[in-house]
Amino acid sequence: MTAIEFPCEREGVLALLPHRDPFVWVSRILECQPGESIVAQLDVDPELPLFKGHFPTKPVLPGVIIMEALAQAACCCLMTDPSMQGRIGFLVGIDKAKFRTQVLPGDTLTLEAKITRRGSLMCVAEVVASKPGEDGKMAVCAQATQKYILDGE
Repeated sequence: MTAIEFPCEREGVLALLPHRDPFVWVSRILECQPGESIVAQLDVDPELPLFKGHFPTKPVLPGVIIMEALAQAACCCLMTDPSMQGRIGFLVGIDKAKFRTQVLPGDTLTLEAKITRRGSLMCVAEVVASKPGEDGKMAVCAQATQKYILDGE
């Protein structure tokens, strides 16, 4: 794997993640401390087909998609570590999840993950998704502790 320079756009994200459309939920990476922390973003496309069925008269991004976006960001962080080359992080647990502010079509969601524990087979991250609020400050949309199994040495 070639080294990714940060910030990076979608090409860098695709170089780190095994996911492909229509299931890539990270648009860009703003900052990354390899294996430690990451700040990424997701541009919530108003044309996503899921909005036609998820409350069509008041579309919101489902919480499970927000959790997946946070997991993908955290795994991008892990995959920047050369020792992780060829591995995949599978989401296996979500603890203390809270959903505070709705994510709407057209929003840009900031995805932050801090790796708090990491072993050869498992990783734990504290994750937060936020977006600009009406007052100009960042509003927390969701937060959780996520666990991942690391597969494919």
